[in-house]
Order: sequence, then structure tokens, then C-alpha cells
Amino acid sequence: MTGVRNSNWVGLVLCLAFFVAAGPAQQSNKQDIPDAPSAVRPAQPLPAAPPPSSRPETPAPTSDQPPLPQPTGPAPRSDDSSSPPPFNVKTVPEGGATADQSQPQSVSQDLYRIVTNVNQVMVPVTVKDESGKLVSGLTSKDFQVLENGVKQNMNFFTDSPFALSAAVIFDFGMPDTAIQKINQTFPALEGAFSQYDEVSLYTYGGNVSKMTDFTAVGKKLTATLNDLKLARGRNNGPAVTSGPFGPQGPVINGVPTDPGAPVVSTPPRESHVLNDAILAAALDLGKRDKTRRKIIFIISEGREYRSSASYRDVMKVLLTNGVLVYGIGVEGAAIPVYGKLQKLHLPGQGTGNILPKYASATGGEVFTEFSREAIENVYSRAIGDARNQYTLGYATRSTPSSAYREIEVKVAKPDCADYSAPCVRVYARGGYYPLPPGR
Repeated sequence: MTGVRNSNWVGLVLCLAFFVAAGPAQQSNKQDIPDAPSAVRPAQPLPAAPPPSSRPETPAPTSDQPPLPQPTGPAPRSDDSSSPPPFNVKTVPEGGATADQSQPQSVSQDLYRIVTNVNQVMVPVTVKDESGKLVSGLTSKDFQVLENGVKQNMNFFTDSPFALSAAVIFDFGMPDTAIQKINQTFPALEGAFSQYDEVSLYTYGGNVSKMTDFTAVGKKLTATLNDLKLARGRNNGPAVTSGPFGPQGPVINGVPTDPGAPVVSTPPRESHVLNDAILAAALDLGKRDKTRRKIIFIISEGREYRSSASYRDVMKVLLTNGVLVYGIGVEGAAIPVYGKLQKLHLPGQGTGNILPKYASATGGEVFTEFSREAIENVYSRAIGDARNQYTLGYATRSTPSSAYREIEVKVAKPDCADYSAPCVRVYARGGYYPLPPGR
């Protein structure tokens, strides 16, 4: 009896222990099972995915617990999850897609770019009254520009001064007295330029010599001018045709050492290569900065003889590069009556004073002075006129060619009747040759 009771108590204890151990497990499993859908209460939406910073880390799997499955689909949108996706998407028609951004934009733009050649023509203009003084205060409305007789629409106008690129040419084929007079005016010539100008020096007689490249006013230019003061011109008198140095050869006590030698009295033929000198300076000026005003300043008697370059060829270079020619006529060119005689062209004797011809065609001016003081005064006057010109600009669609295009500038002064009134004098180049397009 006692043995049966003991076995019953043991069975009861084991049952209680079993229920106590199984109770928490059944409660835990009950929490993991979701509630069944209710017909009365609508289903609640799933909570949005937390941001990455606040999302709890997934615990590392252990040997007793299998790893949790990771989501493979796209993450839900946080902005508007209720809007339907865009169905029935059509592709862009062929040729209408956006250009590939990986290629440079210039490639696609160049396919539809239309290129036209438009030349900008700049015309420096000097306006003086009847007394020879500069006329200031004019505006763009006071000017008219005609190209081949057709009025042009100006797109540029200024009366501001320009820095100069000046090529100064000395005629050393003149008589020595004229050379020495010019040498004494060098300080005044140097003082006429500003610190912003650049100057190059040339000399010519029978040939052309470039004394210095373009340089600012300073010690280098002064040293070169000092060296030129030692230069000498040709003999002041007539050609030697007799005497110990005559063409008959050496003599002893007035008797020729070779009486049988023929005596030929032929004066030496001198060259005055003015065209070659202007051409050399114009070619060098064509390489200078386009923002500078380019001028050639010649001190000469203006005679041209035996140059390799013709006047027409030199003029084409001058007008193509926009070079203005200013000059000071000295010696024979400064004498009014003699200057008129020099305009006559004698066969075998070259051309007389052609400086006015160069100056008129390029828009420059020639001053004729004889004394040293007058020459010094002209330096600042001529260079000042070149610096303080009106500058007009217009666009032309003329094609590059050898055809010369004529320019005419008319000015209407406020107290003049119209543009053709003779109350002012206008100095501007007579035309130009179109340049080829830049590359």
C-alpha cells in the first residue's frame, strides 16, 4: 500500500514539472503567430522600412538557429507607395533621343553650325579744319562710311588715343648737309613718342638696313640714334668728272700715268630705294599686335629710284595691314617750286617726291619743313595726329580676293551744310584689300 502511494506521488510531481516547463514555450509560440484577418476591422498597412541608420542589425546566425531570409525585391518607396507604376512606357522615336553626354557637345553642335566670313574693317580718320587744326568733339552721327559707293552701318566708333607701332625710316641718300641737320633733331624725335609706343629704325640709300627691332623708348633706342649721328650722306656738290680723283685715273704733275687709257666722264648712278624701305617696314608692322595703330614715319626728300618693289605692290601690303604713312619732306621736297618739278617723271632718272602719294592713299600726311626748328616741331605734331585719330569700324561680307575695295569717309561738322561741305579736311585711307579668314 505504501509502495502504491509513493508511485502515485512520483507521477503527480512529474506531471506538474512537465506543465510548468511547457507553459512558457507555448506562450512564446503563441506571440509569433499573427492574428487571422478580421471581417470587421480592415487590415493595417505594413510599417515602412526604417532608415539605414536606425535599422537594427541582423544577428549573426548560430549553429542552432537558421539564418533569417534577406529581402530580394526593391525597397518600398517612402514618398508615395499608393501611386501605381507607369505602365505602357514607349521608347523615344529614332533620332529623337537625347545626345550622348559622354561625347563633347561641340561635336553635335558643329554638325549644324553655319560659318560665314565677316571681315571687320577699321578706318582711322583725321579731321582738320581749314587752318589745319584737329577737329574734336565729333560723334558717330557726324560720319558716313561708303564702301564701293554703298553706305555702311558702323558698329564701332571711338576717339580714344591708340598706342603706336612706329617704323621710322631715314633717307641716308640725301646730301651730307641734310643728314647732319636731321641728326641734330633726334632728341626731339625720341621725345615725341610715349612710353607705351614701340619704335623700330630703318635707313636706306642704295639698300635698306634695319637698325633695331621694335622696342620701347629707352636706353636701347637712344643708343641706336646716337650711333646714327655718325652717319654721313653723299657729296654735297656735283659729281667729280676731273682732277686727281676723276675718271681719267691717277695723274702725276697733272699728266695721266696712262695717257693711252680712255677717259669716260660718267657720273655714278645713285639708288634711292624708297619703295624697298617702305615694304620692309610694312612687312614687319604686319606682325605687330593688332590693337596698336601702325604707322611708317619717313624723313626723306621722297625720291624713288631703282627699287626692286613697285609702288603698286608696296601699296597692297600697306592697305592689307592697315599701315598709315606719315612723312617729313626735307631739302628739295621742302622747296615749293622744286617740289613741283620733282613730280615730273624723267626716263632713267627715277621718280620725284612720291611721299604725298603714299600718305594720301593710306590716310597719313606729309609735312614739308626746311629748318631744323621746324622739323623738330613737326615730330610731335605728326605723331600726335596719328595717335589721336577717330576710329570707325564696320563689318563687310566681302570675300578674300585680290579685288581692291574703295572706302570714302564723309564728315558733317555741326556748322557745315551737309557731308560734302568743304569746311573740314578728312584724312582716311582710300581703300583696302580683304584679308583671308583667320584660322
